[in-house]
Amino acid sequence: MTSQPAAAHAATTEDFSHNLAAVRERIARAARSVGRDPESVRLLPVTKTIPAERLRLAIAAGVDTLGENKVQEAQAKHEEFKQDYPHLRYSVIGPLQRNKAKFVAQFADEFHALDSLRLAETLQSRLEAEDRHLDVFIQVNTSGEESKSGIEAAEAAGLLAALKPLDRLKPVGLMTMAANTSDESSIRASFTLLRETLAELQAAGAPEGFTQLSMGMSGDFEIAIQEGATVVRVGQGIFGARQVPRLGIPGRLQARQRRCGTSSV
Repeated sequence: MTSQPAAAHAATTEDFSHNLAAVRERIARAARSVGRDPESVRLLPVTKTIPAERLRLAIAAGVDTLGENKVQEAQAKHEEFKQDYPHLRYSVIGPLQRNKAKFVAQFADEFHALDSLRLAETLQSRLEAEDRHLDVFIQVNTSGEESKSGIEAAEAAGLLAALKPLDRLKPVGLMTMAANTSDESSIRASFTLLRETLAELQAAGAPEGFTQLSMGMSGDFEIAIQEGATVVRVGQGIFGARQVPRLGIPGRLQARQRRCGTSSV
């Protein structure tokens, strides 16, 4: 990650509008710096730990997708907002245990962290039961860090081919997280590898629509855009530095889990 500071803490709709405009301007500058159309880059707001009352302000300012690391937090927000904001999309962007696949199948529009055929097969079964479809990104570990999820780049072709019979899953691209470092060359190398992997898969006959690169976060998304990102996942650039949540969402969820004797995902 680079040292790009978090945005000012947003507490009003006007604050969120300002922060969103600032992020979109950064996206536009980065895209134009390499001759790309800024409209080719989608902003995915990362809303993990953000309570419902602040999310309502962000939605009023133009946020139309919620990006969540933990599926049960995402599901709780879906239940909170589905009547008031039926247009909202939900992206699960964190690692998923197979026993939680049923939740993703019930509400999510896209999943950014597919890293095994077993998980894909479980999602297929759950989606069949719900009569739903799901856009999926294959997560690739491009940094080589053991702390990060994802398959090796060389394994992507095999997993993509294995997804072909799973008609409830629509593979749309690849996802990665850059190396956890302030060294820009190492960060860029992570993104370059993902771009090159996508190009190789496309040349080998990837399915139609397999065109997306989900890469780049608040501190490094300009570099990701320069390397071809089509989706950037931004949290602190919109919401400000992450704070310990109050008893909203996910606070209410955590309290309910404690009462029921269950742990969070």
